[in-house]
Amino acid sequence: MTKNLKIKVCGMREPENISDLLKLQPDFIGFIFYPKSKRYMNIKLPKIDFDKTLKTGVFVDEDSDKVLEIAQKYRLDVLQLHGHESPEYCQNLKVKAYQIIKVFSVGAKFDFKQCGDYESVADYFLFDTKGKLPGGNGQVFNWDVLSSYDLKTPFLLSGGIGLQHLPAIKNFTHPKLAGIDVNSGFESRPAYKNINELKTFFNEIRS
Repeated sequence: MTKNLKIKVCGMREPENISDLLKLQPDFIGFIFYPKSKRYMNIKLPKIDFDKTLKTGVFVDEDSDKVLEIAQKYRLDVLQLHGHESPEYCQNLKVKAYQIIKVFSVGAKFDFKQCGDYESVADYFLFDTKGKLPGGNGQVFNWDVLSSYDLKTPFLLSGGIGLQHLPAIKNFTHPKLAGIDVNSGFESRPAYKNINELKTFFNEIRS
């Protein structure tokens, strides 16, 4: 396992749950601004100290002006783009001083060359499982396909990851693996995370 992995917890919404999660000091906390998602963020953020945790907004083919409006309203640090956004679209947001995470859905076969055009505009790539939905499919893809990824941009590993995957994470190595993104694998209901399970996960990843 790569040392010093970052941890991103996505799909948060409930104020008390957010406060409890922040005690674990995740590197990123994700809020989904995609209306079709069961984890759609439609409430105000609680007035709490996020400290060094980066507030990340997740968008799917949203109008860029709308993205910037939401980013300002929620004081986001990072924009995660989960649709078919072009490199130019990403660049137009990046120049507004936001970090960019560009998501790619990975199936049994995936040509990582398609990520190349985004190298100059993405701070991270996020590799999620290809499914019927843009994200949140709750399934793990075959991480072996990542052996053919040889670009310079670091990536986050996503897709149905839960406590049961800790041994596999510890055995997985890649020079560009920067962190792990979790969501549905730690939920007791959509948008509500099991903090005790996350605490175990954090401790194992960071030990």
